[in-house]
Amino acid sequence: MNEIVTNLFHMTEPWPEKIIRSVAVYFFVYVALRVAGKRELGHASTADLILLLLISNTVQNAIIGDDMTLIGGLVGATVLLALNKGIVQWGYHSHRFTRLVEGVPCDLIRDGEVLTHMLLREKVTIQELAAACREQGVADFADVRRAVLETNGTISVIPKEPVDALTEQLNQMEATLRELLRRSDTELARQS
Repeated sequence: MNEIVTNLFHMTEPWPEKIIRSVAVYFFVYVALRVAGKRELGHASTADLILLLLISNTVQNAIIGDDMTLIGGLVGATVLLALNKGIVQWGYHSHRFTRLVEGVPCDLIRDGEVLTHMLLREKVTIQELAAACREQGVADFADVRRAVLETNGTISVIPKEPVDALTEQLNQMEATLRELLRRSDTELARQS
């Protein structure tokens, strides 16, 4: 019984080392995922999922070291959760920190024009952009006012305002009314 309690609760590494290991691994994985790009975060393929699982398994030993105790694992997990919560809170209160940590959204289409240099920079294919447009009900790039790669990797599409026949008729009627009012004001001014 004594051996079980020792294996569960007696850490073989000091607390500060466990905390430093957890913080270092957290920041390494965070930076590595940010360097991979926004696109990778929003569109996880099977290969991306496998990579994340392998990374988590690889860095596990870096966090726990030789310590296989229950308490050691719980300390590592607690540090990771607290660190993540702290970063979220800090980002909530500081827009500068949020931009640093999450990046900024970037335009992929502006007024119907595909910004190919941004597609290249963000590693988004024209097929992925077309699929995002279709998913949001826009069939042609020319019908897009703005398409934005968000910081979470999704693509938001803002269509151009449709100018249908009814809207055009209303605009013509307003122009006619303005002209009639102008003529009426001119005629009244002559009569006075």
